[in-house]
Amino acid sequence: MKKIIVIICLTVFGFSQANIVRDSIYIPQENFSRFNFDDDCDACGCGAGNGSSGFESLLNPQFIGIKYFAQHYKAKENLFVKDLTQDQYFNTLQLWAKVPVTKKLSVYASLPFHFHEKKTLQGDIKINGIGDLNVMGIYQLLNSKNNFHQLNGGLGVKVPFGKFDEKGISGVNPSFQLGTGSWDYQAVLNYKFQKNKIAVLVNTDYTVKTENKKNYRFGNQWNYAATGFYQIAGNEKTIFSAKTGLQGEVYAQNKQFGEGLPKTAGSALYGKVGFEASYKKFSLGSEIMLPVYTNLAGGDIEAKSRFSLFVNIGI
Repeated sequence: MKKIIVIICLTVFGFSQANIVRDSIYIPQENFSRFNFDDDCDACGCGAGNGSSGFESLLNPQFIGIKYFAQHYKAKENLFVKDLTQDQYFNTLQLWAKVPVTKKLSVYASLPFHFHEKKTLQGDIKINGIGDLNVMGIYQLLNSKNNFHQLNGGLGVKVPFGKFDEKGISGVNPSFQLGTGSWDYQAVLNYKFQKNKIAVLVNTDYTVKTENKKNYRFGNQWNYAATGFYQIAGNEKTIFSAKTGLQGEVYAQNKQFGEGLPKTAGSALYGKVGFEASYKKFSLGSEIMLPVYTNLAGGDIEAKSRFSLFVNIGI
């Protein structure tokens, strides 16, 4: 409990300092002047069904906003059914923010609310509630003199606010949860190239997941993504850009009482397209993702689609 209080206090302190350093990290650049590319921590940390929603390009260097993230999966109904007949829907409404502390250091935080549903032969099963809190420090490691190249690194922690239901791990998808019930730790590396109307963003992050009080441990997760942006229109007040790219996820095997569990590892690769727009301090973005390759839970789960929509306000 003391650790949780300390983390929350640090986050609140970061927000309280926003106005003091507001202009310190803003570096005007032609065309993409308001773009500050950053990462988006995953919402739950539960393996399949907790994919990263992608790494957004945030149109305000500092912001507070809300994002909706939807995922659709097909899973086996039970061990005696070969076909993937069970629809599973993972929905998340997330409050998030990024606040500068110094010229190179920022604090990112997100708090999700999940409302998940899966359709079974016995009827629909629904769970909803608050998820796990994510807090991350992001540091600018490199910024070239011409501002074409930028490298950022980050370290973060996921605080187990979300409920972990031990009964839920007995299903074909143990990720049908509100939270992992564990303290998890994340490292992020983010590279950006931008020039005139073109930008390219390459990201990778790794999450180390620990054992919870129920002696269950979700497998570590590696995310990677490459996204290209092109500014279609823009002036001093507005920007509209299209984006496309690839995003992949790799999940290690889950464990219970230290023993590896079969059909809990996997990987998936998605293609994505979307847009981002801004007007003054307001920014809007959306993205659709479809699987290029999916091999989750030994083939017992198939990724179908993802959709995200966010609205941010510069602070």
